[in-house]
Amino acid sequence: MTSPLLFAPTSLGPLSLPNRIMVSPMCQYSASDGNVNGWHAAHLGSLALSGAGLLCVEATAVSPEGRITPNCVGLYNNDNQQALRGVVDMLRAASPVRLMIQLGHAGRKASSAKPWEGGELLSPQDGGWQALGPSSLPHKAGEIPPQAMTRAEIERVIADFVSATRRARALGFDAIEVHVAHGYLLHQFLSPLANVRDDDYGGSAENRMRLTLQVFEAVREAAGSDMAVGARLSATDWVDGGWEIDDCIVLAKKLQGLGADFLDISSGGLSPLQKITIGPGYQAGFAERIRANVTIPIITVGLITEPQQAEDILREGKADMVALARAFIADPRWPWRAAAELGGRLQGHPQYYRCLPSGHPRIFGDVVTSQR
Repeated sequence: MTSPLLFAPTSLGPLSLPNRIMVSPMCQYSASDGNVNGWHAAHLGSLALSGAGLLCVEATAVSPEGRITPNCVGLYNNDNQQALRGVVDMLRAASPVRLMIQLGHAGRKASSAKPWEGGELLSPQDGGWQALGPSSLPHKAGEIPPQAMTRAEIERVIADFVSATRRARALGFDAIEVHVAHGYLLHQFLSPLANVRDDDYGGSAENRMRLTLQVFEAVREAAGSDMAVGARLSATDWVDGGWEIDDCIVLAKKLQGLGADFLDISSGGLSPLQKITIGPGYQAGFAERIRANVTIPIITVGLITEPQQAEDILREGKADMVALARAFIADPRWPWRAAAELGGRLQGHPQYYRCLPSGHPRIFGDVVTSQR
């Protein structure tokens, strides 16, 4: 029987991983003033015991105004860093899983209500703030438009990404993912649907890529050579006249040239007019096209739910790793099931071995002992 690729070791630059399963970042909208709390400890603690090789902390804002909602996680002051320190230390004590953090800025999608409270843009009277964007174009018709960013504000955003990177490094994260997807600030600068500037940051595709490349280069330098640094990209806006896969391939090559260790390929989120063709693994084709044009590892995400489906994506050369989110919420031990179905092995936690029934396939690298 051929050993499953899903459980073969791999590397993202300097970061070695025991398998090719990543827990995708999942916003929880549950922080206070950017500070993580008990909810995040419980949520991430469960996922850290899953058997996945890599766990990514949710989109973490590099500034207060960069939060998606008033309850999003941040890493822009000492209190944020100290709160996150407690969670990181707990995860390190409990599990060998490698830890990544996704750093981002929401741009014109900031100052929003929680999804379960409608997700609408909040006014300052309701606890919101003035959102920023490349141009004064709202995400949705009828919303208060963002403030078009000045050169000074652009420089401040770059500096904020650097500061957050230094804090992440001090916390001991193994990797950083720069969020350039899902309609947030850097994606907004990329897309002609959100960016109609007439300076060096707008107009041509080269100009629209400028901020993303400047942010990435600054993060790469601040992270140091011993941290893996990559980016999550939206391969397409799913809207005619918007950002497309061919643009994304050009950007991917440029990011590789700046020292990216990996790229995590998603799509959409820029416009409510998007028309997405959704189905199992619907974004793997985008990952495959980008993988054919670069030599760094490519991660794919999006409706990957079944172990054989994940294995097929890797076997067919569409990606080097798979990232799952909702599948982990439904089944926090998804890698256990995948190992049993595919004949894989992973590093387990002996405290949990007693739950395996007699005759269960041997999925852990160490010996399962019986309960006294």
